[in-house]
Amino acid sequence: MSSPIPWPDFSTLSTPMDKLVALSQFYGTDPSFVIAGGGNTSVKEGRRLQVKGSGTSLADIAPEGFVEMDRDALDELLNSTLSDEIDTREAQFKDAVMAARIYPERGQRPSVECVLHHLMPGTYVVHTHSTIVNMITCARGGESLTEKIFGDRVLWLPYVTPGYVLSKGLADAMAEYTKRTGKAEPEAVFMGNHGLIISGETPDEIKTRTDKILGEITAFMGALSPTPFGKIFSLKDEHRVELVNRMGPMLRALLSDGPNLKVVTFDDSEVVAAFVGGQDGKETALGGPMIPDQIVYCKSFPLWLVGDPTMDEASHCEHLAKSIVDHTEKTGFAPLVILVQGLGMFTVGDTQKDAATVRDIYIDDIKIMAGARKISGIEYMTKVDRDFIENWEVENYRRKVAQGARAKGAVDGKVALVTGAAQGFGLEIAKGLAAEGAHVVLADINAEGTAMAAESLVAEFGVGRATGLAMNVTDSASLAEAMHQVVRFYGGLDLFVANAGVVKAGSVKEQPEADFDFVTNVNYKGYFLCVQNAAPIMARQHHAKPSYLSDIVQINSKSGLVGSNKNGAYAGSKFGGIGLTQSFALELVEDGIKVNSVCPGNFFDGPLWSDPEKGLFVQYLHSGKVPGAKTVEEVKHFYEAKVPMGRGCTGPDVLRAIVYLTQQQYETGQALPVTGGQTMLA
Repeated sequence: MSSPIPWPDFSTLSTPMDKLVALSQFYGTDPSFVIAGGGNTSVKEGRRLQVKGSGTSLADIAPEGFVEMDRDALDELLNSTLSDEIDTREAQFKDAVMAARIYPERGQRPSVECVLHHLMPGTYVVHTHSTIVNMITCARGGESLTEKIFGDRVLWLPYVTPGYVLSKGLADAMAEYTKRTGKAEPEAVFMGNHGLIISGETPDEIKTRTDKILGEITAFMGALSPTPFGKIFSLKDEHRVELVNRMGPMLRALLSDGPNLKVVTFDDSEVVAAFVGGQDGKETALGGPMIPDQIVYCKSFPLWLVGDPTMDEASHCEHLAKSIVDHTEKTGFAPLVILVQGLGMFTVGDTQKDAATVRDIYIDDIKIMAGARKISGIEYMTKVDRDFIENWEVENYRRKVAQGARAKGAVDGKVALVTGAAQGFGLEIAKGLAAEGAHVVLADINAEGTAMAAESLVAEFGVGRATGLAMNVTDSASLAEAMHQVVRFYGGLDLFVANAGVVKAGSVKEQPEADFDFVTNVNYKGYFLCVQNAAPIMARQHHAKPSYLSDIVQINSKSGLVGSNKNGAYAGSKFGGIGLTQSFALELVEDGIKVNSVCPGNFFDGPLWSDPEKGLFVQYLHSGKVPGAKTVEEVKHFYEAKVPMGRGCTGPDVLRAIVYLTQQQYETGQALPVTGGQTMLA
């Protein structure tokens, strides 16, 4: 894999900052160099240093993402003597680095490795966590391997505590290197259990050096024996699907310590499959972490489990709960990576983006582990070193910044699925839920429309906040596959909005049977099938965490409360839907699932009513439902006049009703009118 953007033409960029931004984005968008907030870059301009801000992503960094530092102040820090006591020393180091900022009023925090960048001789410096380089830096005897491959062209820096100790170590190593070789600087610095540093006078020089180093490692690796992971899955496909559908929702609940459940993402890609296929992976995974990023984002140890499809659900949940408690007591942290032998990997986060970051970093770790084993065996970090990283304020700060601010809203953190979400009410509901902090699954039989709608929500609300699924609510197999994909992406479901619906207006005297069946299948049977497939996912979350409640909300209609002239198929399906809501509510309360209906008035502005060819205004005009009406506008005015509030229902009106029902903990089996007073309950 390589950067998705081409190497920039630096001759067209006039300022050092412009070049630094382009250089940073090139390496920052390449996951073989940088994942999440890892890696950092800088440029020197006289006695000033522009260095990446802590936690800032290189992939999309802008000039304001860099912090301007006083290099004279950094020299003073290097020449100072700090406390031998770790916590005091780190506090002193942090204070000195912050004091070296040129513009402290901006509130930025520089990369903890800013002193390292100051020390490197080149004008531009790129520090990355290159996957293939870390196969060397995390291998036993990495220093001798580096010398064997590169001679004295690469400086090896043994792993030391980041921050002040690392900075002093690099200063001493660079001085010794120059004395020993007579060279002003090496082509690269390999940092044991950490990564790669390359500096140069121009970005092109950095790329030339980087490509040369990586090419030589690739040639060296190619001469070795095959990677020692490669077991195949022993579980049947149907057992694998069942286990994922069980474990995702259970893990969401068991790993949550607040009212909202975690997001859990599942991966069984080729790299993961090879790793979890047998005991080799377990022994390697439990050996410990290799690099700081693994600790910061994934914690030091994953939880390793064995997939057992023969265990009943209650026993499985109990087993998972005990395994999590035991792991937490042993390691001091709840697991963020759960490896299931023969199945795959679950990763955990407060958001889907967080869970995906854990996944991406651990997959990179698997590649590094495989490469290091292939070379000479893995050099794990020591307990002292990993304990330092786990409790280091600087790294915790970096992770927090990299995660970004959580969206806050009425459904913050929930996972919501909306059917019929490619357009109309469904799309408005989905967008409204995303704006209120939810992760949203947009489902619709219109696959292309759903995909486009989901992309627009991701662009507006962020990566992981929405996904689109093709779904036919009248097809149980389609629904089952969609639910499985939801579990793979988010781990489970908190809110199911059954919005998909159709209308075929017509007199009972003349309406074709096919039209009646079509409306009934989508509006009535479709609702039944949706609940049948969603309820087991939601129930697992409640049984794992009994205080947790989830919601199913059917978007019904005012026609589910009162009859509709020459629209019997639609009204009948909606009346039946309320009967299903009441029945489901009685049954599913034991699973912590509240089931309610929202009964909107007419959504005049949506395609259901306003489509010029198939909309209800056209249908009602042609069916003669509005006596004397000659135009679509006359039909519309007729229906608007029926509403005391003088307008049709809108997406925000329905959204507020949905949010109310999710927040109301003591209501189930209800049909809530949102009709502008057109339909009033006795």
